[in-house]
Amino acid sequence: MPTAHLTLRPQALIGAINPRIYGSFIEHLGRAVYDGIYEPGHPLADAAGFRTDVIELVKELGVSAIRYPGGNFVSGFKWEDSVGPASERPTRLDLAWHSTETNQVGLHEFHDWLERVGSELMLALNLGTRGTAEALELLEYANLDAGTALAERRIANGRTEPLDVRMWCLGNEMDGPWQLGHRSADDYGKLAAQTAHAMKQFDPDLELVVCGSSSSSMPTFAEWERVVLSHAYDVVDYISCHAYYENTGDLGSFLASGVDMDRFIRSVIATADQVKAVRGSTKTINISFDEWNIWYNTRFENVDKIQGVRNWPKAPRLLEDVYTVSDAVVFGSLLITLLKHADRVTSASLAQLVNVIAPIMTEPGGPSWRQTTFFPFAATSAHARGVALDVATVSDTYGTGRFGDVPLVDAVATHDSTVGRYAVYAVNRSMDGPTELTVDLSTLPDEAEGLAVSARVLSDPDLDAANTLDDPERVVLRTLPVVRDGATLRVTLPAVSWTEILLEP
Repeated sequence: MPTAHLTLRPQALIGAINPRIYGSFIEHLGRAVYDGIYEPGHPLADAAGFRTDVIELVKELGVSAIRYPGGNFVSGFKWEDSVGPASERPTRLDLAWHSTETNQVGLHEFHDWLERVGSELMLALNLGTRGTAEALELLEYANLDAGTALAERRIANGRTEPLDVRMWCLGNEMDGPWQLGHRSADDYGKLAAQTAHAMKQFDPDLELVVCGSSSSSMPTFAEWERVVLSHAYDVVDYISCHAYYENTGDLGSFLASGVDMDRFIRSVIATADQVKAVRGSTKTINISFDEWNIWYNTRFENVDKIQGVRNWPKAPRLLEDVYTVSDAVVFGSLLITLLKHADRVTSASLAQLVNVIAPIMTEPGGPSWRQTTFFPFAATSAHARGVALDVATVSDTYGTGRFGDVPLVDAVATHDSTVGRYAVYAVNRSMDGPTELTVDLSTLPDEAEGLAVSARVLSDPDLDAANTLDDPERVVLRTLPVVRDGATLRVTLPAVSWTEILLEP
């Protein structure tokens, strides 16, 4: 049996875990909003039309912040369409997803929903077809107490207290030719810097995210980051990363997707720090990994893409990927990678939340259920708090077509001193069988000897097993035996599995 060994070391600090790392993303795309979080007439809808079963699942998932309203959608969005009496809001075409937007759920409704689920609003600005003036108007509408036409308009629309949005995205994927208003790095960097400077004249404590590359495979990757930050470094706080992964038939490489994410993060950090050095700045730019997930994008591009000048459906079924056990294992490994960079990745958004490449699915008029990817996220967001620890994993390796030899086991640990909990997260990429994991506890303080140990695993002999409308509980977390021998834990990790090990009072 292959083996892996890690050491749980409280002194091996990576960095504090910002709760925003457990963020998500809702875009006006497909059934994410309509027939997703919002379905008036559903038996479980509240008075505002929001599905209470979905609200409970979002709470269970533990989402800290939600990026809204896009995504590609935001580059054609007029925020004014989404406020005021719903009956008077205009219906618009959404060019990004070739759909019709009714604006029945807008800024106020979404903010009210966020208060019910306990999440923070991360608001994206349209810098595709609009600019600095419109961004300032939205900022004033959302965040000024009273006394101006825009603040009084918000009050007249039913919200006396300001929304107090702290985190703002300066556009979306502006490096992508598919994006409305696509610009060169130089042109976008100038616009983003101008907008950021103006916004910080309103409130210098705002946290602003400038667009990085929409993927590390873009031909402009790294140079885009360098040029954009050369303009905006002094007035922004984050640069974004976006990454999606899918199994294209090479399971071994797919299971090692975390290796690619790790390289992506390291490259962006290196570029940002190079700009910092050139400018002689003492300020550090962190990463907002505000789009990440498993997404079968080739399926969308080849089969599901909506076309036709007269074909603009409302809330079509788009990007409704059904996630398997192997998808969830890779998903869990991406969470491990984000935690391994907790010192610089201080915000992240799982894209997306409901129905659209999502951990939560719904059926109109019917039930909601958890996809396989729900479980690693919910467990990690609940227990991986405090600080992230480097566990110095030593593992057997295997060969991949894309990344060469990679470790069979990847892992990270966390320590939450407020509750006395240690958590270890490990993924076994072995396709041939289990791997024996040994966890060395010898460097823990003496009081750790009294901590209870438990473990749960996501795995299945059928790697294509999934939760569906007809079988919503096919895949769940299962208890995994742990042997404790003095200062050593031994756990047998099943083939292609994600595991959580807890030591807690």
